[in-house]
Amino acid sequence: MIEIIISLVVLVLTGYLIAKNYDAKVVLLAAGLVLLFSAALLGHPILSDKLATGSVWLDPFKQIEEIFVKQLGSAGLTIMVLFGFSSYMSHIGANDVAVHLMTKPLRRIKSKYILVPIIFLLGNLLSLVVPSASSLAVLLMATLYPVLKKTGMSSLTAGAVIATTATIMPTPLGADNVVAAQKLGYNLVDYVFSYHAKISIPVLLIMAVTHYFWQKYMDKKQGAIEPAEINDDKLNLNENLPPAYYGIFPILPLILVLVFNLAIKGINFGLVGISLLCMTITVIVEVIRSRSFKETSKQFGIFFKGMGTGFAQVVSLIVAASLLVEGLKSIGIIDMLIDSVKHVESAGSILMLIFSGVAALIGFISGSGLAVFYSFINIIPEITEKIGVNSIMVALPMQLTSNLIRSVSPVAAVIIVVASIVNVNPIQVVKRTSVPIIIGIIGCMLLSFFMFA
Repeated sequence: MIEIIISLVVLVLTGYLIAKNYDAKVVLLAAGLVLLFSAALLGHPILSDKLATGSVWLDPFKQIEEIFVKQLGSAGLTIMVLFGFSSYMSHIGANDVAVHLMTKPLRRIKSKYILVPIIFLLGNLLSLVVPSASSLAVLLMATLYPVLKKTGMSSLTAGAVIATTATIMPTPLGADNVVAAQKLGYNLVDYVFSYHAKISIPVLLIMAVTHYFWQKYMDKKQGAIEPAEINDDKLNLNENLPPAYYGIFPILPLILVLVFNLAIKGINFGLVGISLLCMTITVIVEVIRSRSFKETSKQFGIFFKGMGTGFAQVVSLIVAASLLVEGLKSIGIIDMLIDSVKHVESAGSILMLIFSGVAALIGFISGSGLAVFYSFINIIPEITEKIGVNSIMVALPMQLTSNLIRSVSPVAAVIIVVASIVNVNPIQVVKRTSVPIIIGIIGCMLLSFFMFA
């Protein structure tokens, strides 16, 4: 009983602190250590005999070391390399070129409401190139907002659509997909295209249609609203774009992933190697174009800085979340949870609602549900295996909810960015994003249940 009380207090306090915008990594790490030391005090083993240090009070720190080693040797390294690659693409202007080329045809469309679902779907496609929701929002506000203004689209409609672009696009280059595939025991490409895409693509189409009707209804309800002028101070635009062919570089890893996994099956070449190959090709082109190996070599440091950003933003969060899970395991809560739902009818549906609900709640309050996702993705396979439930049905809705929920959080970076650029209150943007996002979350759960139950 004491284990349950300690765990509940720690989890509630953890959720409260994350919701209050305390650093999620520090909170999760501290919570994990509290649980591990509590387990030690109650006489529970923390590490196996093979890994134990010989002192139960040092074992929690040994556990952190083991998690770091495990993460840096697998998904963590992949995420860091992808961050480094994306940072370099942004630095040389390749991401800007890709966005410019893909949005250029939209200038010919004159119907403002036909543009709504098109921009939503195109924006999600562009998240393959610019994975950061707030960065993509800045780019789209700079490149598309003037076009939308000329069609007579209201500022809130334009802002709401752009604020929901980087959501649940199925891509092997997404950090959350890399982690989910590894933890659930799937090949990355198989997970993304055989499971994730079956849910996310239909949901994106449903959300696009919902956007069309909801924005039209809200414009009619609120009356004619003149589009606001862009606050140029919020935009950091790259005026000197490289040649148009640079637009292929940001999506080159995705192309090669598909080639090596679908077309050339005899070669075992992972995402890290593919990303490094693409970096090499890009650097060679940069040297030829700039005619300066010295200058290009200096710019290459951006790749390593990007890797550091990936470690600081995502890998460290995964490590901290993993430590929390290890604490819950050591104190015995995971076994208790498994025993309590093992014989419950519709246990899979209950778990899906619980995990997705927690992700939605924390995500709405804090602006991101990924901290919850990275925390619980570690234990979902173990729980679902022991109760005979498909892990995809529980994990995938939680993952998709974690990504969708930020677009209805008034404290999310992407909402704040869009609201500040168009000079409106974040709540006004959230009102416009709320219905499409809620429909999307419900759609994710229903489709996951019917396809994977």
